[in-house]
Amino acid sequence: MVQAVRLIAEGKAPRHPQPAEGATYEGIQKKEVARINWDQPAEAIHNWIRGNDKVPGAWTEACGQKLTFFNSTLNTAGLVPEGETLPIPGAHRPGVVTKAGLILFGNDDRMLLVKNIQLEDSRMVMASHFFKGADSSALELTEEELATAEAVRSVWQRILPSVPEVEDSTDFFKSGAASVDVVRLVEEVKELCDGLELENEDVYLATTFWDFIQLLVRKLRGEDEETESIIDYVEKEANKRTLQMPHQLFIGGAFVDAEGAKTYDTINPTDGSVICQVSLAQVSDVDKAVAAAKDAFENGLWGKISARDRGRLLYRLADLMEQHQEELATIEALDAGAVYTLALKTHVGMSIQTFRYFAGWCDKIQGSTIPINQARPNRNLSLTRKEPVGVCGIIIPWNYPLMMLSWKTAACLAAGNTVVIKPAQVTPLTALKFAELTLKAGIPKGVVNVLPGSGKRCGQGQGRGYWIMCA
Repeated sequence: MVQAVRLIAEGKAPRHPQPAEGATYEGIQKKEVARINWDQPAEAIHNWIRGNDKVPGAWTEACGQKLTFFNSTLNTAGLVPEGETLPIPGAHRPGVVTKAGLILFGNDDRMLLVKNIQLEDSRMVMASHFFKGADSSALELTEEELATAEAVRSVWQRILPSVPEVEDSTDFFKSGAASVDVVRLVEEVKELCDGLELENEDVYLATTFWDFIQLLVRKLRGEDEETESIIDYVEKEANKRTLQMPHQLFIGGAFVDAEGAKTYDTINPTDGSVICQVSLAQVSDVDKAVAAAKDAFENGLWGKISARDRGRLLYRLADLMEQHQEELATIEALDAGAVYTLALKTHVGMSIQTFRYFAGWCDKIQGSTIPINQARPNRNLSLTRKEPVGVCGIIIPWNYPLMMLSWKTAACLAAGNTVVIKPAQVTPLTALKFAELTLKAGIPKGVVNVLPGSGKRCGQGQGRGYWIMCA
């Protein structure tokens, strides 16, 4: 080192000109170098797509144009490659457009899922809608919605100062907006439309002002939701009401049968009668649920929304539990043998209070600033930051099924975690009804998963490192 410094100081150090190739980032940001090589495993293709988000974007040729893929995931548990095929030159197998997105295949026959596609004309579309034409049915706005549109136009005008006037045809990105402007737009519109769930991806899907307004109004009206989940209820007359009880596993936002369609009888302990048959989760179902929860934590909306918005969703869930409290209490009385009035006041009532309590904690979880050296001149400090741990496995006992679920689940969700819940084998029904209410509350898919089953089989996930919290 000393000799090298001396040579440099004396001007005698050898000089080796750096080649132009690889000297800047410009080369790796060129679109032509981001073309996908299909002769590799699915994981390598996934890494290539994610590595090129958002610039320059991994692309391929298909349907006579360049298609750029974004938002890839290897979590394909439970996905069936059924849909319209998309031939891709050079690919091991054609892609398949499904309701979940575009399924692609590596040369190892494993699948990956792409959720967004950018067309050659720069329009971004949901991969699941690739073969659908543009929605030509423009919404007719009410006076209140027109007022909202003008307020949003003012937001666009502030973000795009170089545009003399924001017209309906004004394109956000062609007017000079960058990724930081997307964040600003999303946050200002969410502030303007209190309670609206808006993502950065929504801006990329609707780049012109009028398209953005149409998307916004559909969200405000609740018309942008995906097809309502199909729930195969078991209906039962009890306590002068008709109960609608889900009886399948709840994985990734959908009620599904267990592996091999295995079921068991859940019994009314007061008279020994069979209430209904419930799906019996297998070890493979535990793997699927954990994969769904992991994807929701790492790639889903749950990890992107603010703590305030997370709290709003938990408050909404508590409100729905209150609206369904008589039904929940009746199911608890049937399935757990609880006295109805006790179930209504304690089992359900305290569960609602628990979720409201922890909903208030969402935006109050913070670290500490700790002085570690008071000596001048630096007065050093240590900073701590509290972060969610990821997927939390929760095993619930039989005696207070909903209340025990609420004590554990509310705290985990408030901190930003995702959960896989295993209710007691003998009392699964309120947990499954709770899962249905999370859907209605707008909790993102995969955040909550419920697996009724035996401790010996489903509960053995504990030995696989999944279950970390027991009541």
